[in-house]
Amino acid sequence: MSLKDLDTNNVTYYDLNNRLNIPLNGQIQLDQDQAALKAFLEQNVVPNTMRFASLKERFEYLLENNYLEADFIQKYEFSFIEKLYAHLKEADFHFKTFMAAYKFYTQYALKTDDGQYYLENFIDRVAVNALYFADGDETLALKLADELISQRYQPATPSFLNAGRSRRGELVSCFLLQVTDDMNSIGRAINSALQLSRIGGGVGITLSNLRSAGAPIKGIKGAASGVVPVMKLLEDSFSYSNQLGQRQGAGVVYLNVFHPDIIDFLASKKENADEKIRVKTLSLGVIVPDKFYELAKNDQAMYLFDPYDVERKYGKPFSYVDITAEYDALVADETIAKKKISARLLEEEISKLQQESGYPYVINIDTANKANPIAGKIIMSNLCSEILQVQTPSKINDTQDYEVLGTDVSCNLGSTNIVNLMASPDFGSSVETMVRALTFVTDNSNIDVVPSIQAGNKAAHSIGLGAMGLHAFLAKNQIHYGSPEALEFTSTYFMLLNYWTLKASNQIAKERSETFVDFDKSAYASGAYFDKYLTHDYAPTSEKVKALFAGIFIPTKADWEELKEAIKRDGLYHQNRLAVAPNGSISYINDTTASIHPIINKIEERQERKIGKIYYPAPYLSNETLPYYASAYDMDMRKVIDTYAAAQEHVDQGMSLTLFMRSSIPEGLYDWKAGRTDKMTTRDLSILRNYAHHKGIKSIYYVRTFTDTQDEVGVNECESCVI
Repeated sequence: MSLKDLDTNNVTYYDLNNRLNIPLNGQIQLDQDQAALKAFLEQNVVPNTMRFASLKERFEYLLENNYLEADFIQKYEFSFIEKLYAHLKEADFHFKTFMAAYKFYTQYALKTDDGQYYLENFIDRVAVNALYFADGDETLALKLADELISQRYQPATPSFLNAGRSRRGELVSCFLLQVTDDMNSIGRAINSALQLSRIGGGVGITLSNLRSAGAPIKGIKGAASGVVPVMKLLEDSFSYSNQLGQRQGAGVVYLNVFHPDIIDFLASKKENADEKIRVKTLSLGVIVPDKFYELAKNDQAMYLFDPYDVERKYGKPFSYVDITAEYDALVADETIAKKKISARLLEEEISKLQQESGYPYVINIDTANKANPIAGKIIMSNLCSEILQVQTPSKINDTQDYEVLGTDVSCNLGSTNIVNLMASPDFGSSVETMVRALTFVTDNSNIDVVPSIQAGNKAAHSIGLGAMGLHAFLAKNQIHYGSPEALEFTSTYFMLLNYWTLKASNQIAKERSETFVDFDKSAYASGAYFDKYLTHDYAPTSEKVKALFAGIFIPTKADWEELKEAIKRDGLYHQNRLAVAPNGSISYINDTTASIHPIINKIEERQERKIGKIYYPAPYLSNETLPYYASAYDMDMRKVIDTYAAAQEHVDQGMSLTLFMRSSIPEGLYDWKAGRTDKMTTRDLSILRNYAHHKGIKSIYYVRTFTDTQDEVGVNECESCVI
């Protein structure tokens, strides 16, 4: 039997898995999921996996038939590959749930070209990842194999999926592009969107620099069309460039809230928008300076400034002007075209759209820049709002050549599995191994079709190591999400990630005698970055959390001082190191909870194409952990914001923070609802966004709403930038 001939009516694993959703005597039938896993392996995997007489024969077949690249294999003696496999088999890896095995084999395992047979199991994929990212270094390959098979480290989906394959997409996850205020840049951005969408990964584009609708062009008043027509062109580009029909191209456009087209920008996503302006598949994000929060809080009018006039006045694109610092001067300047709206009205429009669609994402741009240790300015984010890196503008001439080659961003992501990393025999060594694997991705990324992306990656060597499984770890250790102990644990965990990624980056810089460009202008080089670690102790204080970190090295102020001096002396290889992505199907393969947000259901329901519903039990679910698995939809979102704030203090980039709301809010959940309607209102979202800003949150990703009709609004299954 082959996969093509597999009759789903003659297998039992779907029915067994579905029993998870049917309580028996008031109990969740967790044993039925184990039965489903066993049946899946027996009925699907074993009979449909191609067999080989030896490991050598298998690799010869894969190379001869163009399934694997030969170059990385040839960097090793085959005796070492056999040693690596023996080491991996000793780990005795087993999937823990049906969903984990199902997701791996359907989405990640290499199959024959005709789709008839599996060509690899989990150990095979781990081995190829380890060999590929170690780049011929046997010691590193063994270490990386340990991290992967123990599921302490999970490369981003594009990296894990494509590593070593002959016919593959790029290893990077997503891209950030800026458009400047001229037709050449707009044309180049559309071409870049086509190219990057073809390669794979979501694309973030900021349109904040474009002159507004009605602005003059070459002295002709009212000639400019504004940002919405460009959005339509970009949406069509992403729809057209869809990876041979395998996946819809994905993009997000950002606009500063002080741009005169902001209301039209938001209106383009409304369900009742005119088809001429409506964008259906493009995601929206807003860039929000601190000044907006101040004006909205005081119920003041706000002025929107035309980017063409601002650039002419300041000599740089609109995105690079500090609107908060320059606001009063901009208002007073009669040479800058502007229009006035109510700040509260705009705040309400943002909330209305978030209720209706989950959009827009919110980037608190001043918060991001105040915490930014790198010389330069952060102007935007990516498709999942966790990448925040400095950029510089390009200048393109009429022949579409770069007169000035600026820098844009590609995202090289990976994630720690919190439960498993906390059990590592050497936390620091594990993190260093992960950093070296990610460094291979940034070093070998070759996005030459978009030179500004290429230039940015080569200058920055940036990576984004994050985390998944926070709720699983807390529940396993009987700690309530958002409790003081949970926040204390989160802060210490991310402090450790920060410390060890800094150590690893410093070591790589020392080995290579190379730092990221403009390291000498950074707060790392001056030592100012380390002030908070030299004046505040982030070690756990409660007995419960101290016990969790027992046996794990916690750096003292003296350790931070030593690291500071080492970095001042030898530098850092990576401009950016940490970012927390939203996670997707890969968290199921890791048998853990996604990212650092709470679970949605104790038994999660997934709709699979052609199959129907599949159910996934929360990790470590038992009578003991059940009380610690509150649904995100039943949780005060301030607990989620507090959790992300505890991590954000140590994360140099951003985190994909999703807000989970019910259309009818449970009584007593939010104190400000007392005596008011129980329906979710725009006021609720405004309060939570302001609270997040107050807590130092750099970005808000999605707003997901669970309605009274059991639907979910704003459910985003971003497949490009998730881990």
